[in-house]
Amino acid sequence: MSEVSTEPIAAKSRFVQYIAFKIDPLWRRLPRNVRETGRGEFAEAIAVMEPDVSTAAYSTLGLKTNADLMLWWKSGSAEPVQEGLGALLQTGLGQYCEPTYTLFGLTRPSVYTKTRTNQEQAINEPDRLKYLVVYPFSKTIEWYLMSQEARQGLMNEHMRVGRAYLDVRQVLLYTTGLDDQEFIVAYETDSLERHQQLVIDLRSTEARRYTLRDTPIITGIYRPLERALELLG
Repeated sequence: MSEVSTEPIAAKSRFVQYIAFKIDPLWRRLPRNVRETGRGEFAEAIAVMEPDVSTAAYSTLGLKTNADLMLWWKSGSAEPVQEGLGALLQTGLGQYCEPTYTLFGLTRPSVYTKTRTNQEQAINEPDRLKYLVVYPFSKTIEWYLMSQEARQGLMNEHMRVGRAYLDVRQVLLYTTGLDDQEFIVAYETDSLERHQQLVIDLRSTEARRYTLRDTPIITGIYRPLERALELLG
């Protein structure tokens, strides 16, 4: 994982958000036709957000007690995402949705590598892998008090481990000064076992000493939007 660069930003940052919803149990007690209409309104509201906001849907049902659905939004700025969410929450299904996690940030170039690694290309890939794992991340004060050279050495070890798992994609968002954490880390993978082993290996590196926080972790299964909504009832 890398951190914010002090160099000029070569390309415009993108606004990215992972937002998870808990569904009110009352939703499942509504008549079938009412729920079908509500799901349709929800899907239509997401369609209206295109092309300003792109959406990928993930079912977190049963994987987190306070999250049943997670949406991955990408946009040029925060405004269309906020406006889209406002419309979404007014739909038949949206009125029974409570946002429980809102993890957002900006894309920026890394200070540790001149080019983005294969793992960091997930933001631009047109296809989605089976699983998405997202969590907030912050470094300790001691990390930032080290010299750039010392941090670069630790990150080189970190990146060497990552290169053994090129099948696991990464998206790193910068939230310093925007939210409570400093980064949002997201991994896409077709194998939970591979992702888990990557994390285990990374936790054995020296840089792990300087991790302040890396929870809560939210895992979702990629689904077509219609199917993700059907699973809600």
